[in-house]
Amino acid sequence: MIEQKNEAVAHLKFARMGPRKLRRVADAIRGKSVREALILLKFSGVFAAAPLERLLKSAVANAGNNHNMDTDELYVTRIIVDGGPGGGFTKRLDPRAQGRAAFKRKRLSHVTIAVGPDQPKKQPRKRSGASIVMSTATTRQAAATAPARRSRAPRKKKAAAAAAGASS
Repeated sequence: MIEQKNEAVAHLKFARMGPRKLRRVADAIRGKSVREALILLKFSGVFAAAPLERLLKSAVANAGNNHNMDTDELYVTRIIVDGGPGGGFTKRLDPRAQGRAAFKRKRLSHVTIAVGPDQPKKQPRKRSGASIVMSTATTRQAAATAPARRSRAPRKKKAAAAAAGASS
């Protein structure tokens, strides 16, 4: 018996963007429902979210057309971001002073997204780094009304010198 995988896959090859930028967005949508992930990608305001949004829509279309899945109840089961070919970048020259040149490394990426009807068994771990989570009106309001951070206390040497000057 051949066990059939219960997920639909879409690939994006040779994306003209660095893998680190794409991984930041990929980590934010990993394990979420497709509806939640699409909303997050649409309104995140991160440049790397646009190609991942198109790729996720393609994976959902593959699930509906090729695998007869219900597209309303899908989850992002896997998302993988790899570096592209040739060491992961194409080389371009950047002119410098006195006739010299410096290399620019234009990075490329390959992305694979898999969607399925079942939620992933283990939840993705929280990763450090920047987040693309949308800010709500209440969080923006709370940040605006929070008291400003106080400046540093004066250094001990200056405080001691001021105290010595006052006593003499």
